[in-house]
This record gives sequence, structure tokens and C-alpha cells, in this order.
Amino acid sequence: MDIVSQPVWIVVSAGLAVLLITVAMGSAWSKNQMPVEGKTVLVTGASEGMGRSAARQLAEKGASVILVSRSANKLEEAMAHAKAAARNPQTQRFHYITADVSKPDYASSLLAEAIAWNDGKPLDIVWCIAGKSTPDFWVEAPLSITREHMDLNFWGSAEMAHTVLRLWCAPNAPVVPEPKHLIFTSSVLALFPLIGYGTYTPGKAALRGLADTLVQELEIYPQKVKIHVVYPGTISSPGLERENKSKPEITNILEETDPIQTPDAVAAAAIKGLEKGHYAITVAFLGDVLRWSTLGASPRNSWVIDTIMSWVISLALIFALPDIYSKIRKYAKKNGHPINYRKKIGTE
Repeated sequence: MDIVSQPVWIVVSAGLAVLLITVAMGSAWSKNQMPVEGKTVLVTGASEGMGRSAARQLAEKGASVILVSRSANKLEEAMAHAKAAARNPQTQRFHYITADVSKPDYASSLLAEAIAWNDGKPLDIVWCIAGKSTPDFWVEAPLSITREHMDLNFWGSAEMAHTVLRLWCAPNAPVVPEPKHLIFTSSVLALFPLIGYGTYTPGKAALRGLADTLVQELEIYPQKVKIHVVYPGTISSPGLERENKSKPEITNILEETDPIQTPDAVAAAAIKGLEKGHYAITVAFLGDVLRWSTLGASPRNSWVIDTIMSWVISLALIFALPDIYSKIRKYAKKNGHPINYRKKIGTE
């Protein structure tokens, strides 16, 4: 979304830089809020892209990792990739499980297998990364595409969350000092919707709503469980290559100045935010801006800084939003009804 190209962001960026430096300096001495050495972590969507990178980087930090995806061949390669990076090869363990997380009732059997492999011990961290995006004009695309995205991008994570939280927070589950961690992977598009992503954004926005609610709900249980939401932007992955096959031209126009990050960079930034104990984790400056623009009643990483920056960004959007709508209207005036050019992107 091309909202950082406006002159107003030059002024805003100067102020933000001071705040971000201050935060960075303060965090340099903070305790690691999610140590993974000696812990068992389950990662869905681990066969490629961000999930594969996250699995490897967690292995580098000493975690035993269970990788989940649909493709056994890709999982074998990803597991070997993670295993080769292990900090403590003598003690760390690695396992993969094939599963389609978009299918109903998948989580119970998957977690049963994972726990059995983990010598009957509860998992320490579950990170839901599996997802996909098939951009299109929502009105023109079959509704089945949105349902398909909801099944994977929302229900795939929601079912895992429901199942693992029932295990972690059961009446007979142990109450221990160190918390478990449940991590959702949403998208910056859940913070700032953009034309062309109508099939994708609802599922990612629903994840945000679920996570915001669970943060409150888990306060009533004696067991300690931390919820986190990661908001990646554009990632240079096989998923992006598939996404670009159906992406409308106007979407590309609005995104032309957006940063594209490698899976390694996104995973590293996400893990850094988790180690800081952040609830909402963005992986680039643009993500910070978009998070500040739509905080609402979501939990804050910093009550003071987040609140102040939400005021600043609200003022900046007075200039940015009209520009976005102007570009969309000019494109519509030039090209006419979407049916005339949708066929060019090969989605019919």
C-alpha cells in the first residue's frame, strides 16, 4: 500500500525515528521474554517461506522443532535445513507432521502425535504461520475463494488455538512460572485494507479480533499463556510468486513502493519482537505505522508510545488516504468496469 510516498511521511518519520531509537535503546537491556533453548516449538506452514525460516532460526536458538505442512517432501527438506542449524545438535530433536490445516478437526490428532513425540510432555510454543493469498476483486471473484481463504487463514489457526488452549488451560494442567506461547500470523492488511485483497483480508482481520479477545479471556485461567500476533508485509517467497499471478494491476500500483522482505528477515524480526514480549509484532517500519493507525482497543506493546503515535498517524492519514482513493478513482475512470480488465490477469 503506497502510503509512505507522501511528503507528510518525511516529517512523521523524523519524529518516529527519535521514538524508535529510544525504544531500541531501552529494549537492549530487557530480559528475553520467550527463551526457546530446550523448549519444543510447533510451527505450521513450515515447509517454505516465513515458516521455514522461523523453524531454522528457532533451531539456531536451541529449540526442538515440529514442522507442519501438507507436503512431506518439502517438510523433509525444511527439517534438514533446521536440523543443520541446531545450536545443540546432541540434545535438540526435530520432527515433521503432514497435515492440511484448512480441514475441519485436524488439530486434535496433530497435537496428539506431536505430544506423543515429545515424550508425552505439553508443547511449549505453537506458532501458526500457514496461510495463502490469492488477490482479486472480491465482487468479481467466486465467493468460494473467500471461503477457501477463511478455512486456511482463519480457521486453520483458530482450530489449533482452541485445541491447544484447552490442553494448556485444562483444570488439571500444571501451573508453572514460565508461560506457554501461542503465536498467530496475521498481515498488515488486517491493519490497513487494500483493494485487491478482499478474498484474503477478512481471515487475517478475524485472527486479530480473536487474538485481542483471547488476551482478555486468558486472564481468568491460573495457567500462564501469552498470546502474540505477527503482522508481516510483503515477503519474497514462493507464496508471493503465486500471489502475483492473480493480483490486479491497481493493487500493484498502490504497492509499488512497499518494502519487500526476505523470509529470513521477517522471521528474525518476528522472533525479536517475541523475545521482547510484544503482543502485536510488526516486522518493518511500515508495519509500525499501520499498527499505530488502527490500535482501537487492542493491547499495547507500550501504552505511552503506542498511544502517542496513534494520534500522530491519525493526523498523517488525513493526507495519505485521499491520495489512495484518488489513484483508485483515476484507474477506474481510465479502465472502466473491472470485468474488462480482470480477464487480463488470468483469473477467469
